[in-house]
Amino acid sequence: MIKKIQLPLQTMNLIAGFMIWVLLSSLMPFIKEDIAIPESKLALVTALPVVLGSVLRVPLGFYANQVGARVMFLLSFILLLFPVYYISAADSLTDLLIGGLFLGIAGAVFSVGVTSLPKYYPKERLGLVNGIYGAGNIGTAISTFAAPMLAEKFGWTTTVQFYLVLLAIFIAANFFLGDRKEPKVKTSLVEQIKGIYKNEKLWLLSLFYFITFGSFVAFTVYLPNFLVTNFELEKVDAGIRTAVFIAVATVMRPVGGWLADRFHSLILLMFTFGVYTISAIILSLAPSIAWYTVGCLTIAFCAGVGNGVIFKLMPMYFQKQAGIANGIVSMMGGLGGFFPPILLSVLFNITGHYAIGFMALSEVALASLILVIWMYYQEKIAITKKGMHSSAKESRLNVLNNRVKRA
Repeated sequence: MIKKIQLPLQTMNLIAGFMIWVLLSSLMPFIKEDIAIPESKLALVTALPVVLGSVLRVPLGFYANQVGARVMFLLSFILLLFPVYYISAADSLTDLLIGGLFLGIAGAVFSVGVTSLPKYYPKERLGLVNGIYGAGNIGTAISTFAAPMLAEKFGWTTTVQFYLVLLAIFIAANFFLGDRKEPKVKTSLVEQIKGIYKNEKLWLLSLFYFITFGSFVAFTVYLPNFLVTNFELEKVDAGIRTAVFIAVATVMRPVGGWLADRFHSLILLMFTFGVYTISAIILSLAPSIAWYTVGCLTIAFCAGVGNGVIFKLMPMYFQKQAGIANGIVSMMGGLGGFFPPILLSVLFNITGHYAIGFMALSEVALASLILVIWMYYQEKIAITKKGMHSSAKESRLNVLNNRVKRA
């Protein structure tokens, strides 16, 4: 019974973690009314939780194999009580920066589930399983949708304190329902790193996830304030539109995993990055709100599919080093969400528009498309050579058998 509830439990853990991870960006239109934040620092405040949330994914993925998901989720949620309370009492930019940095723990819990859950399911179902778990991204949509509404009624400081109750609920849930007997992997961190750091697939998948999950995170933290300042939308309206973006990306993640269980994963990634390139070009043209919506939702669609496909490939390419490999790739995805908002802010201050930033995204997506095509044909060549080698070996065995018979 305990094993059967790990997928829903860990998915709910991820929802709670991601709700907390984007707390500052969800409430930023309200926070900046009470706390003076220079326009040049806004991107830093909202992006800072992504830093620790990215870097911590490596050790959390590793230790999830060592001590199990139950311990890691419990420890993470207990530690999060402190920065959430600290932010609820914040009255300066420094307070927001310090609290926001440690909110990153909430984003790091992603690598716990993707390391733990494959232990419970056969390989042919891992795309769907990791996709369902990854749908915990919907936590960001819940916060961007609900937090502004709560802040309108109760104020932003009380809204932040509501998240302390959420944390208490999940601490109790993991204590009683977490799997105490999860299989452990005791390979040392150094041995795991030695086993994968020369593997080119690790770094290619890191780049792909840097774009797909990175853009998901970047748009999540960047859209609420951008839509208010650039298109002069109401704060709640901006939150709802951001929530729709997140919802589309989240729904498409398990769909991407499901598709990867049935079709060639690399062909699916070709489609993903091809459409990505076109969508980013649309955004670079500084379009109206209607075309901007089309470009954003198309990127959300591609981000979701791409995220699902990549974590179908992870357990196929990395079995013995799943913890550290998942940690590194998911770390790169998180860092992909840190740099774009800051880059866009810098470029806007220099040029007065965001076109160059979105054009850069389209170029990186195009480069990824070319690399995926290269991977696809490399695998086809490897399969062909393996087939030829097997045929030659079989022919030699037939010759030897014939000689034996004649003898």
